[in-house]
Amino acid sequence: MLRLLASTGNVTRTAESLGVPQPTVSRWLAALAAEVGAPVVVRDGRGVRLTRAGHLLASAATAAMGALEAGTRRVVEEIDPDNGRVELGFLHMLGRSLVPELLRAFRFRHPRVRFGLSQASRAEIITRLRSGEVDLAFFGPPPDEPDLAWAPVQRQELKLVLPESHRLAGRSRVRVAELADEEFVGLEHGFGVRQLTDELCAAAGFVPRMAFEGQESDTVRGLVASGLGVAILPVAELPMPGLVEISLSPQASRVVALVWPAQDQLTPAVRAFRDFASVQEA
Repeated sequence: MLRLLASTGNVTRTAESLGVPQPTVSRWLAALAAEVGAPVVVRDGRGVRLTRAGHLLASAATAAMGALEAGTRRVVEEIDPDNGRVELGFLHMLGRSLVPELLRAFRFRHPRVRFGLSQASRAEIITRLRSGEVDLAFFGPPPDEPDLAWAPVQRQELKLVLPESHRLAGRSRVRVAELADEEFVGLEHGFGVRQLTDELCAAAGFVPRMAFEGQESDTVRGLVASGLGVAILPVAELPMPGLVEISLSPQASRVVALVWPAQDQLTPAVRAFRDFASVQEA
């Protein structure tokens, strides 16, 4: 009721949506206020708005409904696992080939399993895993938190990305320490590649000067091609005109992992995809 009231701002419209008389909604609101010891709505012009107590109750109701819906889904899928659904989170750059190829191969064996796909940064995906919004996730580097379990899926080399006109573009290998005076273009904090970039530079004794930060590796490559900085990124699947990719010294790489909540009871469909994907390590 509170979630609906927050969107309508009107007791009468809320009652109509719920299919109950308006006085019934008013009595429910009064009972809630008496229970928590504070009003849950206040007058706002011709309508009403939630108080802080009302917003807190609405948030709790949303979380409870999410847990109930997830539990209902698990029960249904336990009865008929081949009709299950998998909520899958992954990094944007993994949506070009790794995730589509795994989904295509898995659906060949389990054609009725459905997928919900969610793309975000590493940090945001971890948050969604913990909240139950996603069941499984692909990202790198793997987590080191005890509440998350993982299996390696792919190892990707990280390379220095330069414009063709850069003074280092003709080299076959570049030491990370040689980049101390360069301006960098990179992904925002929260992305695994940014974490690895910062760690590589710290090991070489400097902090990278980030001139531009973005959320897509293709955007980062475009900025590098325009001469706005250098970047450290996984090897490109398709070369971009105007760029060169050079191996780093020491050689750098990242492990892409399949991750899931360690203590959760996975549904049959989720467990089937986890077991399928986790044996595909390249």
